Amino acid sequence: MTGAAIVAAARGWIGTPYVHQYAVRGAGSDCLGLVRGVWREIYGQEPEAIPAYSMDWSEPQGEEQLWQAALRHLSQKPAAQATAGDVLLFRMRQGAVAKHLGILSAADPQARFIHAYSRHGVVESALSAPWRRRVVACFEFPKEVT
Repeated sequence: MTGAAIVAAARGWIGTPYVHQYAVRGAGSDCLGLVRGVWREIYGQEPEAIPAYSMDWSEPQGEEQLWQAALRHLSQKPAAQATAGDVLLFRMRQGAVAKHLGILSAADPQARFIHAYSRHGVVESALSAPWRRRVVACFEFPKEVT
């Protein structure tokens, strides 16, 4: 699957309202829902059932559940090698678990990413210095799913 196809699918979600635990284009999505929805559009059925999750997303346990799920289904790569269509994982606060995802829509020099953000919905944002500092991992979608 090409990065361009992934970005095109993600851009189709722009304007979807932010709704926690949703993954329905046009109706509601959170950041995980965006990645899940793009996966369904590209590959079909999701690779595993997603359990209910709270807004604090595994912080009380200190477990990197989102990171571990990404490792099960995506291929990790160095963030310095990120290209359009890659999934970025963010740690929103120092010492917290990583719990925000976005899809890189344009690489440097004008890097941008698509993400579902509380009170904003699915938007395309500049990968500005404050966002860049929060990136803790980068993943690419599989070339094919068996």
